[in-house]
Amino acid sequence: MIAVIFRFRTIEFVDETILVLLSTFILGQRPAIKYDYASFIADKIHGQFMNLEREGVFKYTSFIYHLLLYYHPDIFIFPIRKLDAKGERRSVIFWTSIFHRIADTPYTYYEFIDLFIHPTSTLLIGAPPPRLSGDIRKILQLSKNYRIGDRYFYQNHIEIKIYGCELCPYKLPNYVPIRLFSLEYFRQLINSDLTHLYNAKKKAQLKIRNQLGPFILNKREAWEDTDKILGE
Repeated sequence: MIAVIFRFRTIEFVDETILVLLSTFILGQRPAIKYDYASFIADKIHGQFMNLEREGVFKYTSFIYHLLLYYHPDIFIFPIRKLDAKGERRSVIFWTSIFHRIADTPYTYYEFIDLFIHPTSTLLIGAPPPRLSGDIRKILQLSKNYRIGDRYFYQNHIEIKIYGCELCPYKLPNYVPIRLFSLEYFRQLINSDLTHLYNAKKKAQLKIRNQLGPFILNKREAWEDTDKILGE
């Protein structure tokens, strides 16, 4: 029963949990120790989460998505169908296809960011996040004397332009997370370096970050990989 309540997949931590619970109570007296149960349980669940295989990690993320949708459906503007054709309540996993990566899904990744990630961030933060974070703005323009690029805000998208890049910028969603910005940053900066500096055997004038967001840049050929990811 303890395992079910605490959402443990195995009974590995059950004995330890029971001992912690019992150790804080003395029969007939008030607890002498105030134990942080929430942190204890969270640490155990986190330990199990870190041991999941890659497929399990993404399933865990999917659970969070669907819980947010289930408890806060009113904050999203994409169509939600809670009832089936017979008028019976459907499982939350069938309310929308915005989370589903299938061939006939009507939603792109950019739409997923604008329609789900942005409203969710607003809910969690308590205010709408900026279209470009302060960190991203500093990367592009650290000061008046040190600028490596600019950003252009349109009604339905944002474009990033690194000075010297001769590639057409991708149309990024209205809300740009650091993951997407990192890919476009590396793609354009490498192109600028290859076009104006590297092929001419000149020393780079810009300090290129080799790590940004979740990505690490360790070779110039990586621009092809970033271009492929953004193109998809």
